[in-house]
Amino acid sequence: MNRISIKLGLLFLVFILLIEVGLFFYLYTGLAGTRISEELESLRLRGNSHREVLEKHHDSATLSHVALMESEAETDVIITDEDGKIIRTSTPLVKGAREAVEQWQGYSLRYKGEIMQGNWKNKPYIATASPIRLNKKNVGTVYMFENTKDIQDMIARLQHHFYIVGVISVLFSIITIFALSKFITLPLIRMKRATQKLSQGDFSVKLGAHSRDELGQLGTSIQTLANELHRLKEERNEFLSSISHELQTPLMYLKGYADVAKRQSNSEVERNKYLNIIEEEAQRLSQLVKDLFQLAQLDQHTFLIQKQNVKLYSYLHHIIQHFDLALKEKDIQLQLNCPQEIEVNIDPERFQQVVVNLLDNALKYSDNGTEILVIVRELPKKVTITFKDQGIGIPSTDLPYVFDKLYRVEKSRSRKSGGYGLGLSIVKEIVEAHGGAVTIESGVGKGTMVEILLREDV
Repeated sequence: MNRISIKLGLLFLVFILLIEVGLFFYLYTGLAGTRISEELESLRLRGNSHREVLEKHHDSATLSHVALMESEAETDVIITDEDGKIIRTSTPLVKGAREAVEQWQGYSLRYKGEIMQGNWKNKPYIATASPIRLNKKNVGTVYMFENTKDIQDMIARLQHHFYIVGVISVLFSIITIFALSKFITLPLIRMKRATQKLSQGDFSVKLGAHSRDELGQLGTSIQTLANELHRLKEERNEFLSSISHELQTPLMYLKGYADVAKRQSNSEVERNKYLNIIEEEAQRLSQLVKDLFQLAQLDQHTFLIQKQNVKLYSYLHHIIQHFDLALKEKDIQLQLNCPQEIEVNIDPERFQQVVVNLLDNALKYSDNGTEILVIVRELPKKVTITFKDQGIGIPSTDLPYVFDKLYRVEKSRSRKSGGYGLGLSIVKEIVEAHGGAVTIESGVGKGTMVEILLREDV
């Protein structure tokens, strides 16, 4: 048996035993006290019954009849006159009864009867007294006695029953608790083994069905963690493979054109051409490294966002002006629809990269003579910025992955298309760092619409 099962079982057992001991003690004292009270009350009522008979027929025959009745019963009676002198008794009397009556002479007794001796543990008897009254005058007393041996035997039998029930209850509790603790800890043991596999790099963890309680939720969390780690491992391998490819291509161009440029037979024009290509590839390589470093900062939450209130219209208009030449080259119209009074709380430098990346994508994949729209709307407690183009669009199979690092819809990775599949990843990370969200809708031949949601209270 596992140590956690033993510890949990012993802990439960201690608590259950404490509860059982408390309950059994309370039940035992309650039952014993009730039975003793019933015996004393029964003895008092029996004395009152004799008193009532003697009040109706206070003569020698009735006195003898009462004494004779108690001689055949398990209780004893002593009847005294108004002076406390014993005039009738049952036989045999419990030891010490006469001496007790002599000591109780002169006691002031209530008419309903008094319990004269209730100590059943240390005395050989319990006793009650019921005064006899005729014409409102005390003419004697009926003393009732009962041997405590019967009471003690009854209590002993009660204790014996409690001992048997207690032993059975403890045994049943031990078996039940350890079975339940084993049942409860079994999922924990499976989770422990699963986490050990995860720590060793084995993410093929299957914990099976989970209940809806806290243990089930923990199991679901571990399974989700295993699946996520497995996904991240695959993404890491794919990412490293993609980075290797992306770095290899410009490095190959750098090395190749550097070798060609070193040839003595090259003219000055050819050498400058090759050097320009080398410079272009070096810039592309530098941009790739810069983007990767930026993404690493975002993933590690070391990317500082310094927000300030910005007039959105003038901010977007200033960025769009940088695209005037490129827009004229492709004869593309860019329309900005933004109320001038709208303000947002953003990091101007970081958010500029979001706008530039989205406009660059829209421009790159739009045909000549089309239109790009930038629409800003102010809604309750949020602002949306929508970038909509009439470009080639994105296939539905690629749409869920466009925000993944190094994912490119164009699988050919041609130099002409530019980019490394990092632009939208950076857009998503920066927008989420602002507390916002970004969504994309597209279709082949229908253009693409990217919507950024910024909350005003963030």
